[in-house]
Amino acid sequence: MNRLVTDRTPSEDGFSMPAEWAPHAATLIAWPGPDRWGDALDAARREYVDIAAAIAEFEPVVMVVDPSQVASARSSLPGGVELLPIPIDDSWIRDSGPIFVTDGTGRTAAVDFAFNGWGGRFLPSDHDDALPAAIAAHLGVPRYRAPLVLEGGAITVDGQGTLLTTASCLLNDNRNPGRSREDMDEVLRAFLGAQRVIWFPAGWSQTRDTDGHVDGIAAFVGPARLLLLAPDDPGDPDHRSSRTNREVLASTPDARGRTIDATPLDPGARVDIPYANVYLANGVVIVPAGGIAADEVVRDQVAAAFADRAVVQVGARALHEGGGGPHCITQQIPA
Repeated sequence: MNRLVTDRTPSEDGFSMPAEWAPHAATLIAWPGPDRWGDALDAARREYVDIAAAIAEFEPVVMVVDPSQVASARSSLPGGVELLPIPIDDSWIRDSGPIFVTDGTGRTAAVDFAFNGWGGRFLPSDHDDALPAAIAAHLGVPRYRAPLVLEGGAITVDGQGTLLTTASCLLNDNRNPGRSREDMDEVLRAFLGAQRVIWFPAGWSQTRDTDGHVDGIAAFVGPARLLLLAPDDPGDPDHRSSRTNREVLASTPDARGRTIDATPLDPGARVDIPYANVYLANGVVIVPAGGIAADEVVRDQVAAAFADRAVVQVGARALHEGGGGPHCITQQIPA
């Protein structure tokens, strides 16, 4: 089944995007190939394997793999990880894969946003742009094609109508030239069920290729609760932007009229690991590590924020050098 819905929107059919902490049926990951990773391929694959194995302890993992790379994936991954051969260009499935929406009655659908290789930086991207359709067909769920270029790492939601994003990415002319913030709000409302869109000005200062995805600086912990990168050091390049982001939260209520409480994530030093790029699987939070002293500091802060979850920390230095972290390489399929 690959039923493309063209005459209605997900919201019109009762669908909206659930929070990441809602139960998952599985996690999607995409196997890194040699074309984009070059000399870093082996290190990247080790980190992908470690993350897949960690998540597989808590929920099923489906690894999308280019047909030319099936042998390398199967020989490297735990036997319980399902392989799904589909042609792909790159391995950041949070950005290129479908975003799933549910309707509260057990139905799931896939939203297919256009993908243009992060504003044309990494081309070709034709296979990745076609990936949501292929996955929707594999899962047998209807697919809605959204009239917008959007990567999944550019947004995060609370499952209660609030969506958080960054203007530096979503309003960038390299994705949706001529689109206004009001245009974006309307599409996000229609296709993801966003009743309130909260805009931060920019993302992580060390972002190179995404123009500042929000998942580099923030993750919803629960309703009206956000884990927010907020270095206390005034000399840290993210210190001032974190203050601005907290002012945005203080002045902008969520979809239910609540003020979002921001729990600060402060590594205690200037670091080059995207520590806010955490992933929530069933009963666990996956946290990046860089092999530095700040790893333990961050682990303790994340554990305090997600007190009802196990915490698994995984190496993510190769991921950072490639442009992301654990959240960037995963995409949840709602239960």
